[in-house]
Amino acid sequence: MLFSKICLSLRFHNQSGYFEKWRIIFFLILFFSLLASVSISWAEDLNFDPSFVCPNFVKNIDQECNKLSRENCRAVLEKCENYFQSKAEDYKTEISKIKQKEKTLEGELKILTQKIESLGYQIYKNNLIVKDLNFQIEDTQKSIDKTTLEINRIKQRLNNLLQLRYEQERKSFMEVFWTESSLSNFFNDLVASETINQEVQELFKNVKDLKSSLETQKDLMVKEKKELEETQILVNLQKKEEEETRNYKKELLKKTRGEEVLYQKYLTESKNKAQQIRKKIFELAQVAEGESLTLESAYRLAKEISQLTGIRPAFLLGLLKIESDIGKNVGQCNCGGKPFCRYPKVSWQRVMTQNHWSYFKEIVQELGLDIDTTPVSCAVNGGKIQWGGAMGPAQMMPTTWLKAGYKKRVEDILGVQPSNPWRIKDAFLAAALYLSDFGATSQKEVNEISAARAYLCGTTKLTWTCEIAGGRSYVYQIMEQASKFQKYIDQGVFD
Repeated sequence: MLFSKICLSLRFHNQSGYFEKWRIIFFLILFFSLLASVSISWAEDLNFDPSFVCPNFVKNIDQECNKLSRENCRAVLEKCENYFQSKAEDYKTEISKIKQKEKTLEGELKILTQKIESLGYQIYKNNLIVKDLNFQIEDTQKSIDKTTLEINRIKQRLNNLLQLRYEQERKSFMEVFWTESSLSNFFNDLVASETINQEVQELFKNVKDLKSSLETQKDLMVKEKKELEETQILVNLQKKEEEETRNYKKELLKKTRGEEVLYQKYLTESKNKAQQIRKKIFELAQVAEGESLTLESAYRLAKEISQLTGIRPAFLLGLLKIESDIGKNVGQCNCGGKPFCRYPKVSWQRVMTQNHWSYFKEIVQELGLDIDTTPVSCAVNGGKIQWGGAMGPAQMMPTTWLKAGYKKRVEDILGVQPSNPWRIKDAFLAAALYLSDFGATSQKEVNEISAARAYLCGTTKLTWTCEIAGGRSYVYQIMEQASKFQKYIDQGVFD
C-alpha cells in the first residue's frame, strides 16, 4: 500500500518519463532500505519470542550472526543463552520430580515384591500342610479300614460264640451230662465260654471306640484340609492381585524412566546449545592485545571463559597476574625489536631444554612468526640462564601447548585455526582449560591451590622438585591475587 502511494505521488508530481523512472528507482531503494531497517531494528530491540527464534538461530549460528552487527549478534546470543539456561533449569526440575517418582515407585515395588514373596511362602507352606493332611487322611483311612476288618473278625467270633452258647443252652441237662466226660468239665467249659464272651465283647467295644476316634480324626483333618484349601484360594487370588499391581508399577516405572531419559536428552541438548552460544559469544569478544589489555576487559574475558570452563574468574586472573601481569610481560628473552625486552640476544635455544625445540619450531612456523624474535620467558640471574621457554600471556611451554593438546582444544572451542599462545583470548582459554583439568572447576580453594601448583609443577603434590621450583611461594601469590580480584568483583569495581 505504501509503495503504491509513493508511485502515484511520483506520477502526479512529475510528468517527465525520464525523471519519473529515476525517482521511482530512488524511492524503491529507499523503500527497501526502510524495510531492512525495520527488520534490523526488530533484531536490535530483541522483540522476539526466544522459544521461536533461538532454536533456529543456534542451528545456523554463524549464518544468522553474519546478518547482524557484532553487537546485535551478541545481544541475541545472550538472550538465547539465558533462554536455554532457563530451559535446562526447567528440565533439571522435571528430572528431579521424575527421580522422586522413581524412588517412590521403587519403594512400592520393593514392598510389593516382599509381600508377594511372603504370600508365595505362605502358599508353599499351605501346600505342604495340605499334602501332609492328605497323607494323614490316607493313613487314617487305612487304619479305619483295618479296624473295620478287625471289627468284622470280632463280630464273626462273637457270632460263633453266640451260636455255640445257643446250642449249649438248647441241650437238656441229661444230654450235657452224658456227652461230657464229667460234670466238672461241663461247668468248666461253660465258665470259659462265658469268660471268652466277655473278653470278646470288651475287645469289640474297644475296637469300635478306636474306629469312632479314627473317623472323628479323619473328619477333623478333612475339615482342616477343606478350610486350608479355601484359604489357599484366597491367598492365590491375593498373590495374583499383588502381582498385577507390581506389573503395573513396573510398567509405570519403566515409563517414568523413559521420561527421565527423554528429559535428560532435552537437558543435554539445552546445555550443548548454551555451550555453543557461549563459544560464539567468546568468539565475538573484542579483546585488546598485549600491554593495552585493561583489567576491565580482562575481567570480562575471564567471566566469559568461566561460563565455558567453570573456572572462577578471580582465580584465573590471579594466575595470569603472576604468570605475565595479565599479558603485559610475555617474555624477556629472544625478543629483539620488542618494547621492554631485557635480553634480546638470549635465544630460545639457550632458555629451552632441547625436548621443546621441535614443538616451538612447529608453533612459530604455523603462525608465520620469526623464531628468533618471538618472545619467550626466561630467568637470568647474574648472567646465568636458569630456565625459560614459556610462551604468551598464559606462559605455556611448547610441549604443553602442542603435545598435551591445548592448541587443539582451544581451536575446537574458538573455531579458529591455528590457535595462538601469544593471543590473549587463546592464552586465557588455554590456562582455564589446564586449571580445569586439575580440579579447579569446583571453585573450592583447596582444589584451586592444587591446580595452581600443577600449573607450575605438573603435579598437584608439593614434591621436592616443586618445592625447589618455588611451588609454595608461587601458589601463595596466585591465591593472594585471586583474593584481591574477588574483592574487586564483589564490590562491583569492574561492572
